[in-house]
Amino acid sequence: MAGTPAASGATGDAARRAWETVHADPSIQFEPLAPVPPPKTPDWVRWLGELLEAIFAPIGRLLGMSWPVFQWVLVGLAVLLVLYAAWRIVWPMILARRAREKADEEDVAGWVPDRGEAAILLRDADALAAAGRYGEAAHLLLRRSVRQISDTRPDWLHPASTAREIARLEALPEAGRRAFAVIAQGAERAVFALRDLDEGEWHAAREAYARFAAIDLPGRGDAGLRETGAGEAA
Repeated sequence: MAGTPAASGATGDAARRAWETVHADPSIQFEPLAPVPPPKTPDWVRWLGELLEAIFAPIGRLLGMSWPVFQWVLVGLAVLLVLYAAWRIVWPMILARRAREKADEEDVAGWVPDRGEAAILLRDADALAAAGRYGEAAHLLLRRSVRQISDTRPDWLHPASTAREIARLEALPEAGRRAFAVIAQGAERAVFALRDLDEGEWHAAREAYARFAAIDLPGRGDAGLRETGAGEAA
């Protein structure tokens, strides 16, 4: 029991030395951090606030509001004004875009080849057919029809588009898809089956294209086509 006070004193001295050692370590922060000063308001902001207060504070007092309250009313009004201005600018743009999209849809639904180009194409193809070259005539219809589409609506096609793909193209009007299906069938038969078309097959392709191009073909002779060509020339 006699050694107990000495042991306690030694333990206390060791604890004190350990505390002093830790407290002397400069890598450990014991002092409280200094408070961060609030950001200083720029002079021009303070000047603008004082100017607004000088102008609008009397109005707020007339309305029974102090300036701290009335300034938030002004902020709300300013936000509403900005939103209204943005709406007046953006809304006409939205309406114009909708109108363009609607016009594009109507244009797609009613698109047909140029009548003058179509009449010239039919004349050139008929010249081949008159010589009995029905397969070449159908192939000419096919090639120039693809060119008409690519020149007018290049976004519908890509360089690797085939006639069968064009015949299934949803952007193309129904009459155009039917015409391409008939023309492509005849042209492929003449090219790959090594068999020329007969007169009936040629006229089927010719009439399909004429319906697509909205050109009247009263009969299977050349008279109707000459009348159409004369009307285009006039």
